Amino acid sequence: MSDIILEMKNIDKDFFGVKALSNVNIAVKRNEIHAICGENGAGKSTLMNILSGVYPYGSYSGTIIFEGKEVTFKNIKDSEKEGIVIIHQELALVPYLSIAENIFMGNEQGGKAIIDWNKTRSKAKGLLEMVGLSENPNTLISSIGVGKQQLVEIAKALSKDVKLLILDEPTAALNDEESNKLLGLLCGLQEKGITSILISHKINEITKVCNSTTIIRDGQTIETIDRAEITEDRIIKGMVGREIVDRYPKRDSNILETVFEIKGWNVFNPENEHEKVISDVSFHLKKGEVLGMAGLMGAGRTELAMSIFGKSYGQKISGEAFINGKKVKLNSVGAAISNGIAYVSEDRKNYGLILINSIRENITLPNLSKISERGVINQNLEIRESETYRDKLKIKTSGINQLVASLSGGNQQKVVLSKWIMSEPDILILDEPTRGIDVGAKYEIYQIINELASQGKSIILISSDMPELLGMSDRVYVINEGRIVEELNEGELSQENIMRAILRSSREAS
Repeated sequence: MSDIILEMKNIDKDFFGVKALSNVNIAVKRNEIHAICGENGAGKSTLMNILSGVYPYGSYSGTIIFEGKEVTFKNIKDSEKEGIVIIHQELALVPYLSIAENIFMGNEQGGKAIIDWNKTRSKAKGLLEMVGLSENPNTLISSIGVGKQQLVEIAKALSKDVKLLILDEPTAALNDEESNKLLGLLCGLQEKGITSILISHKINEITKVCNSTTIIRDGQTIETIDRAEITEDRIIKGMVGREIVDRYPKRDSNILETVFEIKGWNVFNPENEHEKVISDVSFHLKKGEVLGMAGLMGAGRTELAMSIFGKSYGQKISGEAFINGKKVKLNSVGAAISNGIAYVSEDRKNYGLILINSIRENITLPNLSKISERGVINQNLEIRESETYRDKLKIKTSGINQLVASLSGGNQQKVVLSKWIMSEPDILILDEPTRGIDVGAKYEIYQIINELASQGKSIILISSDMPELLGMSDRVYVINEGRIVEELNEGELSQENIMRAILRSSREAS
């Protein structure tokens, strides 16, 4: 039996005349964890969609050889029959069905037109045990977290006698503990003879578990690296075509007077008026400053940001907000925007973009007053402004009329930034602005943050990426269990001090 389980040879793929893949070649060894990495828009997901039948045979050119024979898949069902299963970044689970129902959807257990529910639940329980979950198979998907949902997706794949498991950014929305659990599961599946292909922007994950790595840049194969030669610097250079010596570009800080202040801020859970989510939070933000907000997942950082941005989250919100020393009311999103506040959500697809609209429409939507007169949009001005921000933020696109849904994650994030930068805010809240984005696009976003700060804009940066937070912030507030528990100034910024503050506050609360 050959050591190679999969070969993809000379793969070409076009979208409306735009070349997405050009002569891509990849070989995956049997029983290995093989990484595919590259910048957003490099073609990684496109290549895997071809392999899994999402893009059917005939819509691309090239050859796929699986287990020694050429295969041509017309749809996902065809690839699954061969034992190839893909788990997309956007999970394909139905929230209001049970875990068991989701695992066997399309693969129902039972006879003709009759589902054997005892068999379904029993087999689901066994699969859940394999992926390390102890949940009742009858539990609704909506009642478990994203980390556990990822494991349910893997259990679903295992129910299909998977030989080659493809995971597209499986840890993008997970915390460190959940990510480590999932990576450990991949290693366990490897011991059971299952081959995996992992698409990930988290280079530390690749160096930790992968046996080999194929780098794709601009739709072309750059190289495949064996484990002994895998280093972060080599991967980064292959992805972006150059070395990034300093991942956090230097900024000459010019921090001036306080421009924004929150005093005694309290927020209650929108679904439970008795549960306080934010408790007596007070902080200040200075002109030209990048202020970091550190904390573990669930600490309350996003809830705080959204409640400030026009009460987008919570109920029974109390406290005071001051801009340039003047008390302001931020009772609606419109009021927040009119007071010069903008918020880039951590969930760009649900709260930051209208995916079925064009880049042009998304950029100008919060700024219609700037491109219209007497309620009529000046389309020439709209086009000029959209093209200006497309060029300024280096959005990779065939044109400003391209649908946002067709863009890579990094370019979608740049569209979100464009629309809020166009609104010319004085205070910009960035909530996980580089989540799910490759190292090259991250660097470009860091440069944008630095440029805004140098222009005198004030920025609140929420990030679960500790090195990013420390590398970009002038000052950091540590949040734990809905409270600010520490303020760290320049010279005090370190991962150790942040974790020490979180642990100390947790002990004091218990």
